[in-house]
Amino acid sequence: MELVTRNHRLGFPRRPLIMGIVNLVADSFSGDGIVEIERAVAHARELVAQGADCIDIGAESARTNRAPISEQEEADQLCAFIEAWQEPVPLSINTWRPGVARAALETGGDLLNDIGALPTDENARICARTGAALLIMHSVGEPKVPHTHVGYRDVMEELEAFFEAKLAMAEAAGVPRNAIVLDPGIDFAKQRADNLRIYRELRRLERFDRPILLPVSRKTVIGDVLGLKDPTQRDAGTVACIVHGMLQGAHIFRVHNVRAAAQTVRMIDAVEKAGAALA
Repeated sequence: MELVTRNHRLGFPRRPLIMGIVNLVADSFSGDGIVEIERAVAHARELVAQGADCIDIGAESARTNRAPISEQEEADQLCAFIEAWQEPVPLSINTWRPGVARAALETGGDLLNDIGALPTDENARICARTGAALLIMHSVGEPKVPHTHVGYRDVMEELEAFFEAKLAMAEAAGVPRNAIVLDPGIDFAKQRADNLRIYRELRRLERFDRPILLPVSRKTVIGDVLGLKDPTQRDAGTVACIVHGMLQGAHIFRVHNVRAAAQTVRMIDAVEKAGAALA
């Protein structure tokens, strides 16, 4: 399996990739937002030094208790970072608004991380035109609106039907299948039991033969299970989810604590390779 972005070509199987998070906002839910571009770029470089294989930048919080900023403000922040980023490390652009995606990807970037669940093919067409790869995340309804009422008869059947339809939409819009990543959308329009089942049965998504990004970092479901309201206290739970995710075939982990995640992946990878050598 291969993932082709605008500037990079990655082959799988290989050890999972670590995607480091850079929040260009003042009130990130995990308290790590940075609005000054020079500081944000320096922080991203530090994440790469800690083991990040790619960087995910977002300038609009997905928090539902915060009003959205204007598209112009979001685009200005993203474009300023992209212009300042001169590293040979893949850059993921985290936005769901097509106007912002267009402005950002015309400036640069390798991957559009669309957490809007691709309601139309507009973002896919932008990716096709710019050559950027596309991440499709499962959710229900509009971003920044609480969806705690959503329930599923079978969440895994829902994910499989959703990705079947969205892959067809993206490919029809001109995005090559080898330029698509899938994200099951942990915590987005899902309840605790849904999230835990996705972790447990992630391998069911292997049928699509696309890399799976597992956004495990400091998630609400970890706080619920461990009784931790403060997201910054959830790193041990995050590591546990990374270990389980690796055993279930995840290819990319999006995380805040890059050093801990990178060391976890390297250790599990070494154990797996040693076991294969003895087989």
